[in-house]
Amino acid sequence: MNKGPISQFIEKYYLHFNSAALVDAAKAYEEQLNGGAKMMVTLAGAMSTAELGKIFAEMIRQDKVQIISCTGANLEEDIMNLVAHSHYERVPNYRDLTPQQEWDLLERGLNRVTDTCIPEHEAFRRLQKHIYQIWKDADDKGERYFPHEFMYKMLLSGVLEEYYEIDLKDSWMYAAAEKNLPIVVPGWEDSTMGNIFASYVIKGELKATTMKSGIEYMTFLADWYSKNSDNGVGFFQIGGGIAGDFPICVVPMLYQDMEMHDVPFWSYFCQISDSTTSYGSYSGAVPNEKITWGKLDINTPKFIIESDATIVAPLIFAYLLDL
Repeated sequence: MNKGPISQFIEKYYLHFNSAALVDAAKAYEEQLNGGAKMMVTLAGAMSTAELGKIFAEMIRQDKVQIISCTGANLEEDIMNLVAHSHYERVPNYRDLTPQQEWDLLERGLNRVTDTCIPEHEAFRRLQKHIYQIWKDADDKGERYFPHEFMYKMLLSGVLEEYYEIDLKDSWMYAAAEKNLPIVVPGWEDSTMGNIFASYVIKGELKATTMKSGIEYMTFLADWYSKNSDNGVGFFQIGGGIAGDFPICVVPMLYQDMEMHDVPFWSYFCQISDSTTSYGSYSGAVPNEKITWGKLDINTPKFIIESDATIVAPLIFAYLLDL
């Protein structure tokens, strides 16, 4: 298929430094897919609140990503944007806010994420009302599910339809739910919904075991990787942190701890990050360091794009979608 104007633009003008790395990474990603490899995309930072779903949902629909690892915040904030978009407030001068102005936002029930405020009542509490019932139903039946599976149940049940405030095609979580795409959500307890679930456990209304754990996510991922890596699995990391660190470890775990010596390394690696390489800055570690940990092979195509993911990721996805 012929490339569209966005792809042609970046091929013509993105020729050096980080822009060239962007093009190289996009082309190598495409080569992975054409060669039959599967791709993992990891989402850290506030990518859902940055509305990455507008293009990432299409990546999912067109089978350009086969598995996702994301923070609990990204899991829930895409759905929050779906049901409460008109209640969000943008704060373009966020760098100039005083502590008093920040407090005033809190008093109004607005939780700030950089230049965007998520409304407490319309977003968090609207989801809480419905997800609690789904948690409770499973709890009563003695059933157990992963965090993303509960979110899928909520989306596909239709209970949120009356609240939709954006085009459904712009929700990456809904696109993933429709495909029942595997998702790994390490450290889910750190999210707002994770905090809320914990509060019900503390109050004795839910059992902690109703929610499958991080260890179970790792064992799930190990099984998925073992079954899907014959032609390679690529690793496309947006940001740093646990969303990337957790899943990339599955390869050395299978090889070193399970002694499965026929397990292939990740077949592609790209990280978009503005974290500088330094002592204590693991998110800024260069890809070659991962060779020493048994995550990447010597010949694995490796890319690091030192830039803002809200700029870079949509351009790479546009290239892959022939836009």
